[in-house]
Amino acid sequence: MSKSISSRVIMVSAFILSAVSIPSMAAGPDFTSLTDAVDFSNVQVAILAIASLVAGVYVLISGVKKVLGAIKSA
Repeated sequence: MSKSISSRVIMVSAFILSAVSIPSMAAGPDFTSLTDAVDFSNVQVAILAIASLVAGVYVLISGVKKVLGAIKSA
């Protein structure tokens, strides 16, 4: 009988402790001190430059294909 009661007390206390600790973990860590010092504007410029370079290469390849197609058909 005492084994059943002690196991219930352990279960109830574990439930209460887990319910109390949930709000402290729900917020998550605060990384603002790390991310405020980083400037991502240079990264954005680099990504846009690479994207425009890829688009330019695609346009160049398409133009070359059309010119070669026109030469072959002539």
